[in-house]
Amino acid sequence: MLNEVRVRLQEISDLSGAAAVLNWDQATHMPSGGAASRARQYARVSRIAHERMMRPALGRLLDALVPYGESLPPDSDDARLIAVTRREFERVRKVPPRHVQRANAIGAASYHAWTKARPANDFAAMRPYLEHMIDLSREYASFFGHYSHIADPLIDDVDEGMTYASVRALLADLRSELVPLVRAVCEQPVVDTSCLQGQFAPEAQVEFGLSIACAFGYDLTRGRLDRSPHPFCTKFSRDDVRITTRVRADELTYALFSTLHEAGHAMYEQGVAPALAGTPLGQGASMGVHESQSRLWENVVGRSRDAWEHYFPKLQRVFPDQLGNASLQRFYCAINKVEKTLIRTEADELTYNLHIILRFDLETELLEGRLAVKDLPEAWRARYQRDLAIAPPDDRDGCLQDVHWYGSGVGAAFPSYTIGNVLSAQFYAAALRAHPDIPQDMRAGEFVTLHGWLSDNLYRHGRKFTPAEVVQRATGEPITIKHYVNYLRKKYGELYGLRPAAAFAQ
Repeated sequence: MLNEVRVRLQEISDLSGAAAVLNWDQATHMPSGGAASRARQYARVSRIAHERMMRPALGRLLDALVPYGESLPPDSDDARLIAVTRREFERVRKVPPRHVQRANAIGAASYHAWTKARPANDFAAMRPYLEHMIDLSREYASFFGHYSHIADPLIDDVDEGMTYASVRALLADLRSELVPLVRAVCEQPVVDTSCLQGQFAPEAQVEFGLSIACAFGYDLTRGRLDRSPHPFCTKFSRDDVRITTRVRADELTYALFSTLHEAGHAMYEQGVAPALAGTPLGQGASMGVHESQSRLWENVVGRSRDAWEHYFPKLQRVFPDQLGNASLQRFYCAINKVEKTLIRTEADELTYNLHIILRFDLETELLEGRLAVKDLPEAWRARYQRDLAIAPPDDRDGCLQDVHWYGSGVGAAFPSYTIGNVLSAQFYAAALRAHPDIPQDMRAGEFVTLHGWLSDNLYRHGRKFTPAEVVQRATGEPITIKHYVNYLRKKYGELYGLRPAAAFAQ
């Protein structure tokens, strides 16, 4: 019976992979005239996959497998496959296929509209799409009956075990630590970033970023890099995991760090054990755990002085006219400059989570109905002025800058990023306890030990364990902000010459 379940699950996985192909092509190569038919195709394939997952025959097979699952060691692959598939079956069967088709059709159409509306600074064009997405998010939550907050089903979908209350508490605790640290840093002299500005050949930028991603462990025999309006990672199968980036010729780090970010996602998916592929276990444990890997490789490693002791001379050889006279320390300070800015994806490590907290507040108000879509642009500007002392001059760099609400849904779009930031430091601290020589390896351009530890403790398990179990097993403790706060205090305290008291002042 379990083999029959595996066959059915592989069929569903293949359909999900086909939907991912359609989505990837829309963002990278599809002609603009294909948007309407692509939305229809994507919605239809997504609905078919959903219908296959909720078939009563699969439910009967899973029911019959309960005694077998209970007879196995609880941590065995088969026992976990049965348990996780049952959870997924029960979740999916609550959601009508018509909702899935409609939501995916509107999401695909909305994404296409956003690619045009953002450059044109045209929020009016996106208002009806966003209103649709909010209605769909509310409808989705309604399928799950009892919950303490309307966002709970949406959050649990992407970060199993988390709730609106737990996310709110995590963000509040982190904000209390970040605000005084940001204030102390921003009172210091402004860092010179002129070495990052100039004219940098786009192809050379992409090639250099990809070379680092491959050194980290991204396998190009099972992946590729393309360009899209908003960088992303997508999986067609375990052996075809693709990433995209975006490039600015006048800014060196734009493509570099988006490439490393997406490569972190891809390495996670490529590292899942082959035996789990094609099943609900064959993917990351949650969005928050997934984001821990993009943020770990982008920031903890990718913005570290250890890594750049190896890569900065190589980068100078690629761009000798722009960087030939720059020092490593100047470059290191520039790529870690703290500054209150408007764009989340370009934000530094200290202020990034303030962007997330702001968005979570706004999407909560939208979902609860306390904020009308028509009032979002002004609410966005007011919140930025209050929280970051800056305000966007237009909607392009304001409420249109992120694709998430316009391409997927509202209510759980952003907290995963902060969960990922917190976990990135927690996982890295555990890796260092196991292998204290990791920084020395990075200075030599070697990342095998770190990648190997992550593979053994995280990647290969896929979704076999819950997010809470993954964190506990890998680090020996539940999710905690202490490692992330210590990491930020140490790194930015040293960079900006802060006295310890300045970093802790409330």
